[in-house]
Amino acid sequence: MGGIEVKSFSSSSFAGEQVDALALARAAVEKNPQALFTDFQWFLYKGKDTVFFTAFSTRSYDKDALGNMVAEMIALAPQLTHGFVGAKPGQPFPKHLLDAITSVEMVDELDGYPDKWLSKSSDIFEREDLPLFRVMAAVRRDGPDSEGRAAVLQVRSSHALLEGSDSALLTRSASASHGVQSDKSNKLAWGDRLRSALRGGMTTLIYLLLANILAPKEKPWGFRTLAIERHRLRKLANKLGVRQRSLMFALVTHALNGEGAEKHMSKKVIGANYTMLDTKRNSTDDDFFRVRALEAKFKVMDDFVDYVRAVDDTVAGIEQKDITSFQVVIMSMFKAMRAVNRVLPFLPNKRFWRFNGGNDIVLTLVPPHRTYGPLTHGMVEPLYCGAWHSEVNICTFCPGRQYVTLNFSMEQRHVAHVDKIMSLLAEVEQRDVGPHTMAPAVEKLH
Repeated sequence: MGGIEVKSFSSSSFAGEQVDALALARAAVEKNPQALFTDFQWFLYKGKDTVFFTAFSTRSYDKDALGNMVAEMIALAPQLTHGFVGAKPGQPFPKHLLDAITSVEMVDELDGYPDKWLSKSSDIFEREDLPLFRVMAAVRRDGPDSEGRAAVLQVRSSHALLEGSDSALLTRSASASHGVQSDKSNKLAWGDRLRSALRGGMTTLIYLLLANILAPKEKPWGFRTLAIERHRLRKLANKLGVRQRSLMFALVTHALNGEGAEKHMSKKVIGANYTMLDTKRNSTDDDFFRVRALEAKFKVMDDFVDYVRAVDDTVAGIEQKDITSFQVVIMSMFKAMRAVNRVLPFLPNKRFWRFNGGNDIVLTLVPPHRTYGPLTHGMVEPLYCGAWHSEVNICTFCPGRQYVTLNFSMEQRHVAHVDKIMSLLAEVEQRDVGPHTMAPAVEKLH
């Protein structure tokens, strides 16, 4: 979609020497199971951030079938063998590990899934001697229902091991092995690197200080999913003259924030981070993750048509500028935080993880998910993919062939407003809107 279009899903963005993870692992993981993690991976692991993928299937499953699925997954994504006590990176799991991380339950109906399954997935971190992911299935006791669904499957993982592009690759039964994702040949100017390192270090210190002063108490948390037909979004975006992702960003933030005098997020400006994939990598990018983060400020407006067009202009303005600066600072912050942790292991503390710096929402658009091959045989749309980060409101947009799913992890007080998104969509579809210059970027979700 616009700046988030992905033309290929290469497991390595650049040619050149690749890190020999297996050789490094033999010497490092016995002392520190996370030794092979990049600074970004380490940060997400320490924060116990998690991701999930879930889908209904026309196939039934038992423990052996799930064990075979895990074997296929780690062959395609060997990073799933990293990060736990006793790990042997790149090696198949013995049966006792497969049994420990897979589960099957029999249910009368599949109604209420996947929402009834969604959680923070804190159980992944309860045992340090188990892999940092789980695979589970709920199987309908009487066989397929009227829609042909026999089961629902879910993969939950530490975010340190998987990102949205990995989920998209695995859905296609394609390799999600990570090569070196930074481009060492594309070095930023030393002055830019120095400024970013200083900003990252200062950001770390300021963030630690503010977090211990301003961190809120832990809030009730909720999870929801929605599925919207892609043709509706495409048609409405064309009618309004905006990018499809701008429309999705606007639908979510406008509906959750509310209309009139009562605003649930902000009365003036909604602070949002959003993510994209970018092939123009540089030497300061993370060596594992492909994703890049950007900052956005959406001015609150009561009229939705005015608002979505303003959001579209904001997104266009951000991406016409240098989109690397915020990411470079973030990478420097992760590096500085890891250095602090080596000296002061009690930092970052719980208050740090509860402090989100005043950000209202994170909007994540993952690459298109399309089932193909043996790993996802029998799975049917809609496909759901989302994340949980401590005290961060998140909406993950997961496009498939027929549907885009919206996957929410957010404060419980916002969950009640999710249904307003569909009402807002239906209302705007019926409106007569004035002419507007078509968005300059041609979007592709396929």
